[in-house]
Amino acid sequence: MPSYVWTALAPLVFVVLWSSAFIAGKAGLPYAEPLTFLSVRFAIVTVAMLIAALLARATWPKGAMIAHLAVVGLLMHGLQLGGVFSALKIGLPAGLAALIAGLQPILIAAVAGPFLGERVSLRQWTGFVLGFGGAALVLSERYGLSAGPASLLAPALAVFGLIGGAAGTLYQKRYCAHANLWTGAVIQYTAATVPLALLATRFETMDVVWSGQFVAALAWLVLALSVGAISLLYLLIRRGAVSKLASYFFLVTPTTALMAWAMFGEHLGPVALTGMAVTAIGVVLVQRG
Repeated sequence: MPSYVWTALAPLVFVVLWSSAFIAGKAGLPYAEPLTFLSVRFAIVTVAMLIAALLARATWPKGAMIAHLAVVGLLMHGLQLGGVFSALKIGLPAGLAALIAGLQPILIAAVAGPFLGERVSLRQWTGFVLGFGGAALVLSERYGLSAGPASLLAPALAVFGLIGGAAGTLYQKRYCAHANLWTGAVIQYTAATVPLALLATRFETMDVVWSGQFVAALAWLVLALSVGAISLLYLLIRRGAVSKLASYFFLVTPTTALMAWAMFGEHLGPVALTGMAVTAIGVVLVQRG
C-alpha cells in the first residue's frame, strides 16, 4: 500500500474500530461482569497473538523490554479498560464516562512535552479545546450529562482508566515503540489478563451467559479491537507524534454517536451535529499544528 494511502486511511480505520467498542460492550456486558468479560477477552487474544507470533517466527523481546511491555499492558489494557468497564457497571452514565475519557488527548499533550520532547503549539492547544468542547456538545444532547449523581467510586474508576490509557500511550511511545507487535502483544495481554482474572475471582461471580449476542460481541472485541485497533494504535504511535495521534480520540465520541444512531435509532439533533463539526475542526487544527 502506498504511504499516502496508509497515512489517509489508518487513522480513519482506527477511529471506526475504536468507536465500535461502545456498541460491542453495550451488547456483551449484560451477559458477564466487566472484569470477567475482559479476562476472557484478553485470554483469547493472548493465545491468538502467541499462535501468530510462533507462525511468523517473530523476535521475542529480551531484558528490560519485557518489563516495559508488561507495564504498557497493565496501563493500557488492564487499568484503562478495567476502570471504564467497572465504572459503567456500577452506574456511571455512559456520557460522563465518555467525557472523562475524552480528556485523554489534553492530558497526553500536557505531558508529551516534558516526557517525549514534543512541542505542542498554541494552534494545537486551541484544537484540543475545540475537540473536547465538540465532544461535550455531542454528549450533552445524546446522554444529558445531568443524568443524576454517581457515587464517588464510579467517576474515580473512570479517571483511573483515563490515566491508564494516557500513561500507557506515552510509555509505549517512549520505551516500546519498536517492539515486535506480535510478541509484544503476548506479553502485554498476559500482564493485563492475570491481575484482572485475580480481581474477578475476588470481587465477581465470574458467571458468563454464552448467548449468541455475547459470543458475537466477544468475537468483535477480540478481532476488531484487541487485534485490529490496538495494532493500528501501536503502528500510529510508532510513526507519528503522540500528541497528534491523541487528537483522534476526540473523533471517537461523534463516531460512536453515529453508530448508535444507525444501529439503535438513538437521536442526533442539531446540537450533536454542531458538536461533531466543532470536533472535526479541532482535530484538523491539532494535525496542522
